[in-house]
Amino acid sequence: MRDLVLALNPRTYFTRVAVYQGNSTLFFKKINHHNLEKGINPSFNDQVEYRTSVILKELEENDIEIKHIKVVIGRGGLIKPVESGVYRVNEEMVQDLRSAEFGEDVVNLGGLLADGIAKAIKGAHAYIADPVVVDELQDIARFTGRPEFKRRSIFHALNHKISARKYAKIKYAEYEDMNLIVAHLGGGISIGAHKKGRVIDANQAYDGDGPFSPIRSGSLPMGDVIKMCYSGKYTKEEMLKMQTGEGGLYAYFKTYSAYDVCQLRDAGDEKAEEVLSAMAYQVSKYISSLYVCFEGEAVDGVILTGGLAKDDKFVREIRNRVEVIAPVYVIPGAEVLGALSYYGQMILRGETEIKNY
Repeated sequence: MRDLVLALNPRTYFTRVAVYQGNSTLFFKKINHHNLEKGINPSFNDQVEYRTSVILKELEENDIEIKHIKVVIGRGGLIKPVESGVYRVNEEMVQDLRSAEFGEDVVNLGGLLADGIAKAIKGAHAYIADPVVVDELQDIARFTGRPEFKRRSIFHALNHKISARKYAKIKYAEYEDMNLIVAHLGGGISIGAHKKGRVIDANQAYDGDGPFSPIRSGSLPMGDVIKMCYSGKYTKEEMLKMQTGEGGLYAYFKTYSAYDVCQLRDAGDEKAEEVLSAMAYQVSKYISSLYVCFEGEAVDGVILTGGLAKDDKFVREIRNRVEVIAPVYVIPGAEVLGALSYYGQMILRGETEIKNY
């Protein structure tokens, strides 16, 4: 058995795990963590040891010889801003992920789990690639209307970059030569202007910019939000959860599943129809706004990716509004593990620079 790549994508109540040998997938599983659903180990830091042991057990029970795993690569989390690329997980990164200095989210477990598993396998090393804090913003995009605040780059960089490169390959072009607008339509929605291989502008999808999504409220009327903060009816924690975690579709339908809301719409539910159309409208509006980032240069394509890109009606509503800008291409789903495997194979072949954090 040749050198193997183990890819990890942790989510709130499960971890997607895959083992690759070259271009072949040897193992794939969505490992559910039922204990977490019951409220055990609520903090992300407390989940590392538990999830690590469960993952290693699953690999052994499925006849994966872990001694052959050389690359353990996880989804990158909320760390300090970095440029696009592959990073070895080091102690400074582990410390930043554990302290949640730059934000607390389940995505932080990607680097922590990779580190824990790699340490348990002789000869393995831990990496992350294109974390959510990839920062290529042009300076003008950082300004706000108050000097105390600057816009930060937090978006689905991994899926953005891999989807853009796939589209470029289809067009027999280089990603670095193209102008693209990429919209990741998942639990969070991030939309970025990719100019010649760099994401020069994107909505800060993590905690409050751009369209609303299945779990995030997106941009809200600021005056009303400030008044609500001082109404005495809500704690700081409740307000933050209202913005991220219990916003968007969840606020209307009390479900984290966009699929379920689409099913309601298809069954004739008028409220679901109206809310989903409003979300598609906001996505379209933000895609259109990024056209100005290219300063008159032609846009080569608009790419729709993520889970909601699987819904034909949602996609059609966006396509009808934005295809005047550029051809719309759909890459449904978020191929996080596939993207991580792509980088993992490049690591094994020595085809990518390993950057220091």
